[in-house]
Amino acid sequence: MPPTLHQLHILDVVAEEGGVTRAAARLHLTQPTLSIQLKQLADDLGEPLFEQVGRRLYLTDAGHHVRAAARSIAHEIAALEARLSARRGIEQGRLRMTVVSTAEYFMPRLLGEFQRAHPGIDVSLQVLNRAEVIKRLEESADDLYLMTRPPEGSGIRAEPMARNPLIVAAAPTHPWCGRRRIPVKALAGESFVVREPGSGTRLSTEEWLRTRGVTVSARLELGSNEAVKQAVRGGFGLAVLSAYALLLEAEHGLIVPLDVAGFPIPSRWHLVTRAARPLSPVAEVFRAHLKTQAMPELARAVQAGLGRRSARP
Repeated sequence: MPPTLHQLHILDVVAEEGGVTRAAARLHLTQPTLSIQLKQLADDLGEPLFEQVGRRLYLTDAGHHVRAAARSIAHEIAALEARLSARRGIEQGRLRMTVVSTAEYFMPRLLGEFQRAHPGIDVSLQVLNRAEVIKRLEESADDLYLMTRPPEGSGIRAEPMARNPLIVAAAPTHPWCGRRRIPVKALAGESFVVREPGSGTRLSTEEWLRTRGVTVSARLELGSNEAVKQAVRGGFGLAVLSAYALLLEAEHGLIVPLDVAGFPIPSRWHLVTRAARPLSPVAEVFRAHLKTQAMPELARAVQAGLGRRSARP
């Protein structure tokens, strides 16, 4: 029997999740049902599609070929849906977006506003670290991607959206709170809480400090902005974070942006797509909305918030 679209989708999700349990939960299937579908697919194709190493499932060579075909078919179906959506206008269709973790502080709201204006559109959002976003980009799993440091490559189209200032954050008990124009070289004597290797914020910070001959000591390495903020509040050290991630804590005095010479580090949000993949009408409208209205308005609000806080004694 030829494979069904449902079976191919199951294989793709299992490969992405690395196991049956998480894939079954994501697909709202029972584990036995999912396992039966995978086994039937392998039996029909006459090839083992996965091998287990420890607790994780990995695609075999045959499995990689089947997944590539599954992705190709999915893209063709998405293109068909886009063409049909174009005939109906943008009041129906689908928008799939993946963003880096710092964007979790605003993108759900922006997408929610867009969906309220276009209730017939099905919106899906993934919030991941930079490495996982790049992986989905390489697989063309979504329509749009938002990050600050797009990967290099001729097949990538990266469009600047708005400023993303990176600032030095401290607990309100830190002795530097209230000081003006702290020399950047003074950072070398402080302990820092940092994101995981490969994080866009960490890469931008390390490059910017390196050009000024400054190396900081990483006391703690964490995998999310929320964990970093909690560590800063707990007195583990300073951190460089996006102003977008700090507005709420700074407003309530839980974390204090420091006035360090040369900061904020200039950084920008980029909307990233695969150059060879045309945008659907829905994605094109949302892209234009982000570029001309949503992101500029958001950046102005963040800048105004930073201005008010830096004016405090």
